Amino acid sequence: MLQPKRRKYIKEFRGRRRGLATRGNTLAFGDFGLKAQEVAWVTSAQIEAARRAATHALKKGGRVWIRIFPDKPITSRPAGKRMGSGKGEISTYVAVVKPGAIMFEIAGATADVVKIAFHKAAAKLPIATKIVSRENSS
Repeated sequence: MLQPKRRKYIKEFRGRRRGLATRGNTLAFGDFGLKAQEVAWVTSAQIEAARRAATHALKKGGRVWIRIFPDKPITSRPAGKRMGSGKGEISTYVAVVKPGAIMFEIAGATADVVKIAFHKAAAKLPIATKIVSRENSS
């Protein structure tokens, strides 16, 4: 699973999830991209599941880039633990995805194969997505 090698601070605030993606909202590497339509926390397990689904659907016929990285630690407390005694331990890492962010890119495959691959990858993600290409990257 993806996670940072080291952090300056161990735990983070939850933060606000609003607005549009101002960075990472255009295709940079591939010919096709999977663009987010909603705001969400995408966990490292969900990113890995989507990557595996897309790679498997390509059948060695293309290259996949992951454009998001889960660098936000999410803490949780054990079930049945009483209130108080501080913030919980880190349970997972998430990537904050905003509308317009390109999450995955693919190059070196035909459009119909990419459409199938991204459809399978999108099924593993908790948000609505759309497929964009270099011709119509809107």
